[in-house]
Amino acid sequence: MNVAQSTIPPLPPELVAKFRQIVGDKYAMTDAADIEPYVTEERNLFHGRSPLVLRPASTAEVAAICKLASEHKIALVPQGGNTGLVGGQTPHNGEVVVSMRRMDRTREIDTASNTMTCEAGVVLQVAQQRAAEVDRLFPLSLGAEGSCTIGGNLSTNAGGTAALAYGIARDMALGLEVVLADGRVLNALSKLKKDNTGYDLRNLFIGAEGTLGIITAATVKLFPKPHAVETAFVGLKSPAQALKLLTISQNEAAGTLTSFELLAHIAVDFSIRHGIGVRDPLPNKHPWYVLMELSSPRNDARDTLEAILASAMEQDIVDDAVIAANLTQRSAFWKLRDEMSAAQKPEGGSIKHDISVPVAAVPEFIEQADAAVVKLIPGARPVPFGHLGDGNIHYNLSQPIGADAADFLARWHDVNDVVFEIVLRLGGSISAEHGIGVLKRDELPEVKDKVAIELMRSIKAMLDPLGIMNPGKVL
Repeated sequence: MNVAQSTIPPLPPELVAKFRQIVGDKYAMTDAADIEPYVTEERNLFHGRSPLVLRPASTAEVAAICKLASEHKIALVPQGGNTGLVGGQTPHNGEVVVSMRRMDRTREIDTASNTMTCEAGVVLQVAQQRAAEVDRLFPLSLGAEGSCTIGGNLSTNAGGTAALAYGIARDMALGLEVVLADGRVLNALSKLKKDNTGYDLRNLFIGAEGTLGIITAATVKLFPKPHAVETAFVGLKSPAQALKLLTISQNEAAGTLTSFELLAHIAVDFSIRHGIGVRDPLPNKHPWYVLMELSSPRNDARDTLEAILASAMEQDIVDDAVIAANLTQRSAFWKLRDEMSAAQKPEGGSIKHDISVPVAAVPEFIEQADAAVVKLIPGARPVPFGHLGDGNIHYNLSQPIGADAADFLARWHDVNDVVFEIVLRLGGSISAEHGIGVLKRDELPEVKDKVAIELMRSIKAMLDPLGIMNPGKVL
């Protein structure tokens, strides 16, 4: 996708040398081959350019980078695992990249407070493992958890498959350490669940995508590790039936229902067709599926799950279901779900949306969106799936079979207009968990409250008066 390019003057060699002194020669990259992984992203939707990639190892080094950049009006793009999906981590106009991957220490785990303080470059999967080592759970879970980082998760306010029970990234953060544009360090690494001392500055930076400052560390919540986890793969006729199953599950399982994923047949079919070692868990095909999981501190999750499914079958809500018999089978269920994004690539061009609507409106949204996009592009194939329990659907559209991918992708904004109109009419959001970046930047003023946009711009101007922090993103 093309992003409007602006001209940023070349970085003077003497300034490169000053940045190099901050992080060390080895961690200041100017060679094009070394920089390439930092200016491209997984979907190859965006391709940026940068004269310099810096890899600081400490908050002090990040502060020195920002201070120097502020003094010379050098634009910076902070970057975590480079797994973002809206172009927020890409240096589109020749900015300096500040990669946080070397800041990967877990500073403290406090089991009495149920908190973990870790640096921004800690990989999400590593954070999960550190919690497990002390018999705790860090529940944030994403498809990219093997490479995305805590700083990136907080900067984009990531959601994931466990948000139904534990909330999104914002809900899991108690405190932050942030380097501001001028190099000052905001130290708000609090473990406190109750702190009524003025404005909650932490929440300014969560979801800001690095436009207000660079998150360097965070104190996050831990939870008791569940002793019983039971997972089911369910076949049913429609999203409306899935919504009924969700209601039964929430009533019967209470707070132990931790995941409830709605999957269209075509999404499952793509995963089976293109995923390595992915199989259909059920003997017959169904129009829709649900992947649901219960996690309990007691050993009663299996009985509860069986009771839920039995009740749903008696009411003709569920057509078939299988409960994972062991960890291997559970992993296979989740692999099918996790492969869905990658499995769309062999099918050609894919126009993607990360939207949310009120949970009760999900069936209506899917029905209306499917009709609208197929009318707009005959033969296009809707591939909806996502977190029904949160009302968050990844509404993707694969190109018609045999169509030209470039021609199809050129209709991206046309499809957006159709899908977003339905989303807004149903009281939803055009970005549920992926952020705004540049992909949805131009649409944001059209869908956001005008006073909210004014306040966002005022905050940006106050904290980043020179406009050097991830310029051109979000606003």
